[in-house]
This record gives sequence, structure tokens and C-alpha cells, in this order.
Amino acid sequence: MSEPRPIHLIIITGMSGAGKTVAIQSLEDLGYFCVDNLPPILIPKFVELMVQSGGKINKVALVVDLRGREFFEALSESLQLLEQSDRIHSQILFLDADDQTLVRRYKETRRRHPLSSESSPMEGIIAERKLLEELKGKATQIIDTSSLKPSELKEKIISRFSDMNKDRISINMMSFGFKYGIPIDADLIFDVRFLPNPHYIETLRPKTGLDGSVYDYVMKWDETKEFLSKLVDLIQYLIPKYQKEGKSQLVIGIGCTGGKHRSVALTEFITNVLKSDWHVNVNHRDIMKDR
Repeated sequence: MSEPRPIHLIIITGMSGAGKTVAIQSLEDLGYFCVDNLPPILIPKFVELMVQSGGKINKVALVVDLRGREFFEALSESLQLLEQSDRIHSQILFLDADDQTLVRRYKETRRRHPLSSESSPMEGIIAERKLLEELKGKATQIIDTSSLKPSELKEKIISRFSDMNKDRISINMMSFGFKYGIPIDADLIFDVRFLPNPHYIETLRPKTGLDGSVYDYVMKWDETKEFLSKLVDLIQYLIPKYQKEGKSQLVIGIGCTGGKHRSVALTEFITNVLKSDWHVNVNHRDIMKDR
């Protein structure tokens, strides 16, 4: 008699206005059985029904947010029960966005924040962020939706969870500029601002790290070669460790000042090294920001 199939459970939570509706719709398109706004106190009972389904329900996504805040404190206890189950493979997907983006979204939709007074969505956002701080620390995946269109968020969700049943971990390489903010969904961040900057070379300034002349300039320095040798060795050491821990996605951020030259070139180099052994996606977040 074959062993029962594992049940994959994704709990979607995060800041109000950060895109939970888009996330659950995306997972529904991937074949997940989705329940919106399930009170956390009911999660153990729901899981029991999943187990009793005899394998008919093995991919489930639940949205838990502050519309059910009277039950929210029960979530921690429910998560502990999930961790004790051999059948349930659970993940917490936390959706976030910066305060300015959340305020703008509330103003555009003319909705009232569930924790704010009639006048100020900002006070609700501050209260909610404080309330969710501990839960965010427990999240297995964090996605910052500040600069994402709904279609881009859907694409990111599908990319992260479509191969969830596979053993192979997926690596997401991201270049970024520190002056535009640190990506909050990165698992590892490396600062390369100590390397010689092509920005100060007049002929290279308008180009990017994808251009051969900029790439060659960044790569020609001994300190770049030494740094990449050590960094690639570290990343290749860490990936199997994260995979053993159960991660299906690893987001690695490489940052320089503007996210246009050094970080782009190094991200391309590391991507080319890793893709022979791993599935690697690449995203140059800020490469066109100054245009």
C-alpha cells in the first residue's frame, strides 16, 4: 500500500493592500484549493478535513489577514500544530509593501484600512505593521509588491510555486541600487559598492552592466576577481543547506549604488556560474531607474 501523498499548504498573509487577492487568484490558477479569510482558529479543523480527503485535496492556500483579527492570536498555536504533522508541508507567504505605496493604494481604491480611523490610513498601516512583525519573522517567503503591477506579482507567484513539488530549489538573482531601497524579499544581500565604479567613466556612465564595455571594466580588477571567487564559493556552499532546510526558493540580492553597473555585471556573472547546476531566474530591479 502506497504512502499517502503529502499536503502542500500555503498560508498567505501580510499587509493589507499588499496584494493577497492577486496571490490567492494566482495560486488558484495553479490548482490550489483556496480559502479567503479563514479564521486562524479554524486552521487545525480545516487541516483535519484535508487529511481525511484521502489525497483528493493536496494543494491548499489559505488567506489569513486582519479582517479576522479577533482570531489572529490563534494563528501562532495553529502554526505549531502544523509543524508537528508529517503529512503537512506548510509555508507562510508574507506580502509586504512600503508605507507610501500602501497609502497610495488605499487612496486610489477609497477603501478604509481595517485598523485605521475614518481619516488616516497611515495610522492603521503603522499599527498593522507592528502587529505583524513577529509573523513576518516566521515567513518562509516574503514578496515586496511596492514596485510590482498585479500581472508582475502573479508572474512572481507562479514562478515561485509552480514547481513547489519538485526537489530542485530555484534561485532568484536580483541586482539592485541601495539608493532605491533594499529588497525586503531577499534571503541574502551582498554589497559591492567597494568595487571601482563605471559611473565615473564618462563613456560608460549611460550604459549598463549588460553592455560588454561596462561588464569588462567591472571584471578586470583583481579585487573583483577575488571577491567573486569567494562569493561564488559561499553561495554554492549555502544553496544545498537551504535546500535541506526545505526552501524551494532562494532570493540573492547584489547591490551597488544605483543598481545599473556593478551589481548588474556581477549578478550576470554569478547567474551564468550557477545555472549549470540550478534553476536560476534573474531580475535587474533598478537598471532603468535613472531613465
